[in-house]
Order: sequence, then structure tokens, then C-alpha cells
Amino acid sequence: MIVRDAPRALDLIFAIRGSILPRIALRLIALMGFAALLVWLDRRADLLPETGGLGFTVFGIALSLFLGFRNNAAYDRWWEARKLWGGLLADMRSLAREAEVFVRDDALRLSLLRTARGFLHLHRANLRGLGGDELAQRHGGTLTDAPHPPDAALDAMAALVKQGALGGMIDSFGQRTLAERLRSMALKQAGCERIATTPLPYVYSLLIYRTTWLFCLLLPLALVGPAGWLTPVFVGIVGYVFFGLAEVTEELSHPFGQTPNGLPLDAICRAAEISLAPHLDEEAPAPLEPKDYFLS
Repeated sequence: MIVRDAPRALDLIFAIRGSILPRIALRLIALMGFAALLVWLDRRADLLPETGGLGFTVFGIALSLFLGFRNNAAYDRWWEARKLWGGLLADMRSLAREAEVFVRDDALRLSLLRTARGFLHLHRANLRGLGGDELAQRHGGTLTDAPHPPDAALDAMAALVKQGALGGMIDSFGQRTLAERLRSMALKQAGCERIATTPLPYVYSLLIYRTTWLFCLLLPLALVGPAGWLTPVFVGIVGYVFFGLAEVTEELSHPFGQTPNGLPLDAICRAAEISLAPHLDEEAPAPLEPKDYFLS
């Protein structure tokens, strides 16, 4: 995720990190080159038909509304994912306190919290499709070999609670409290997996990109007369707006990706490690800082 202050005047011109421009630059160059070719043909042979701008205005408004609808749907997915991970962080902190209160055996308590830390990293790696992730392997141990590692971690935590209950190290109220905490974590895990495995309908992307290309390719017909050789510039600006917004919504609709607009899952996991460290009798690691304005 890009973390930086509001852009200054120079940033608006020169900022590349966090900008969508590099991803759509080739498309814009192609559109502007096509528009320049049409202007040249019109100047040389007067081949282009004279069209008014009313139809393009209606077309542009309809396209803008559809892009706005898709942007709202993508942002809802991004924001729900962020709330789920914020809830997981709160669950980890609450679990640490509850373990201090209800688990009488220190070895069992430490094992429970270490498994919870492993769950968080396994869940992050699973959502991002990172096989062989270093932190997941370090904290997840043999659980990384399970068919579904984060679910195996939750099962291991439940087994530890059961072990503590049977051994008299956790009373009945503590069992219920810890079981509810595991249930809360499992619900948030399932919510994240629902978002990751259920993308926005493909027809949305297909329709958006088709209509955007069609609009931008036809736009020179309305501009070549009144704008002349400025037509490629105006087509480039319009293409930047429409293609840029389409690409941003594409990134937002996949909130767990390692893209400039993805969620900072590494930083959230590090925040959980910092919170768990005192309960594990370990030194707390330093918070993750943005690198070149990017917080992973």
C-alpha cells in the first residue's frame, strides 16, 4: 500500500511510485498515435466524417457511471478486507490477554500464542498464494505442509485448548472464552478467503475495457474538426482518466495482492508480533516502515 502525504504540485507531475501511469502508458501511446494518424489522414485527404459531440457526451456519461459503480464495488471489497484484518489483529491481542488470565500452565500458554502467530502468517501467505514464504515457514513449522495451513493452525490451537481443559489447566469459563476467540478468528479467516476466491464478475471487466477502448478510438471523430492537431492530447487525457480508473478498480478488487493498492498484510502481521512479544517473553520487533512510500 502506498503511504505518503497529499501530493504537492511537483508530485502531481513527476510522482511515479503509486501512479497508475506506468501500467497504462503503452495504451495511451497507442491511442494518441492512432488519433494523430486520423488527424493526418483528415488533413491529407479529408477522409473522416464530420460527427457532432452529443453522442460522445452521452456515451462518456454512461461509461463514467459504470466505472463509478465498478469502483464502488471494488472499494467495498478492499474496505471489508481491511476491516477483517483489523479484527484479526484485535483478536490476536485479546487472545494474548485471555491466555494470561485463563491458561494456568506457562508452557501451554506459550504454545498457544506461538501457534496463533503462526496462523496469522500462514493466513497471509495463503491469501497471497506465497508458497515457501519464509515467515510462514518459520512460525508455522510443520503446519505449512498441511492441505490448508491456516486452518490446520486453528485446529492445533483448538487441540491445545482441549488439552488444557482435560488437564485442568483451563477452567470451563476459560474454555468457552478461548473457544469463542477461535471462532471469531475462523469467521474472519473465512471472510478473507471469500473475498480472495470470489472476484468481481468477469463480465464487468470485459464490458469496461471494451467500451473504454471503443470510446477512445471513436473520440477523434468528434475532435478532429474543432481540435485539429490537439486531438491526440485530448484523447490521451480522456484515456488516462478512463483506463486509469479501470486499472485502479482492478487492483482494489484484489485487496490481498502485493500491488501498490493492496493491503499491507506484512505490516499488520508485524503489529501482531509486537503485541504478542511481551506475552511470549520475547523482544518486540521494530514496526515495518514504508520503502519508497510502499508499505507491504
